[in-house]
Amino acid sequence: MKILDSVVGHVLSDLTIAEATAAFRDGVLSSTELVAACLERADDGKELNIYVTLDGEGALAAARAADEARLAGMPQKPLSGIPVVIKDNIHAAGLPCTAGSPAFATFVPTSDAPSVQRLRDAGAIILGKTNMHELAFGATGYNAAFNTGSRTGVRNPYDSERIAGGSSSGSAAALGARMALAALGTDTGGSMRIPCALNGCASLRPSAGRYSAQGVIPIARSRDTVGPMALCMADVALLDALITGEYALPPITLAELRLGIPNELWGNLDDDTREQAEAALDKLRAHGVSLVRIDNAGLLELNEPVGFPVVIHEAYDCMVGYLREQGHAMTIEEVGARISSPDVRAIYEEWVLPRKMPSATGPVDVAPLYEAAQNAGREALRERYQDLFELHGLDALLFPTTPVVAPLANDEVNLPSNFQALIQNTEPAASAGLPCIQLPVGLGSRSGLPVGMELDAPGGSDRRLLAIGVALESIFGRIPRA
Repeated sequence: MKILDSVVGHVLSDLTIAEATAAFRDGVLSSTELVAACLERADDGKELNIYVTLDGEGALAAARAADEARLAGMPQKPLSGIPVVIKDNIHAAGLPCTAGSPAFATFVPTSDAPSVQRLRDAGAIILGKTNMHELAFGATGYNAAFNTGSRTGVRNPYDSERIAGGSSSGSAAALGARMALAALGTDTGGSMRIPCALNGCASLRPSAGRYSAQGVIPIARSRDTVGPMALCMADVALLDALITGEYALPPITLAELRLGIPNELWGNLDDDTREQAEAALDKLRAHGVSLVRIDNAGLLELNEPVGFPVVIHEAYDCMVGYLREQGHAMTIEEVGARISSPDVRAIYEEWVLPRKMPSATGPVDVAPLYEAAQNAGREALRERYQDLFELHGLDALLFPTTPVVAPLANDEVNLPSNFQALIQNTEPAASAGLPCIQLPVGLGSRSGLPVGMELDAPGGSDRRLLAIGVALESIFGRIPRA
């Protein structure tokens, strides 16, 4: 690979981890140049509100140290000199960790979350902490608490009048805008997959319990997970390997691959999403992949009594436990009182703090609904997934990650109908604790906005699912940057 001396910053930051590492090795690029290019992109894109904390000075110092070590002939690590960003609900030592909320505005952790520590140990340079939907309670990233520009919330680099999605909004937008080469996010019901779909990048939601939950400001521990995000599936697989210590990727033969197409997860598609999703299916057929139509999968129905009761019930206990573990002086009621976003404040005041759930007859106690979800509901959902995989001999289920491209950022963006549209397809697998990947498949011909596809696979099959993602990406190709 040859990189000309005259290459400008926005092209440098378009590199994958593998390409940047090769350029370092060949002496045609330095980490300092790459970090500077990412910082230049961040400065150019201030109006996107991607960062809560941008540590440019610290990142450049780390980049110079990485370059000096390389020139001195010291052994190189897998991520030596590679700039990454971290969602602002994940602890990174010495950097504020706000969870996008004024409630945590002054909190600076003294140690890394295990996932962050693994990346640092591998040589990664942390550029900063990325903005997000407040306390991770939303799918839009429409949050006025931490603005670096004139617009409310994190914006989409493909169209700044559109949302970035959430709740890992800034992490995905940073990748879409080429302000970083990789990122960490968290996912409770779709929070890494939704923004990656809307911003044209790739991600993995790991199997439940595969990543440590330490050092993360929580929603619901049985649903929350940290996960990797990057510009291509191979980089996602590398990040996963470095965090988990599982490196092997099994071989994938396209002609032997069987993917289920559950009709219920192909509903309510806008024109651009349908166009690109169906084109993706045509490409898969042309490469010999078997596509199995599934009528009446029943996943959405089974998830209905499981999804929100689990999140709302656990949100109280998990936040109380986190505040106690971290030695925070404030109570959960004080957290609620300091919330900036009207939609998140309403969730806390009406559901989390009183421990209630909405119903047709008015608020009801969430405890019995949670008990039913835990005792029978989630297991029924898991069993249905397993039945589908076994009955049809499937490697994974395939469907559009979001039924719509990025909606407009306006006063109606956080309406329940918009939330339901974004999270329609991502929540069932989160309830079941399955591994999921999101990969871009194209730009809509009408909007020019990214469209993504999700694959859900049996629990514990993360590395095989990543290998499938790498194989499919070779068919779909990478979409152009914003």
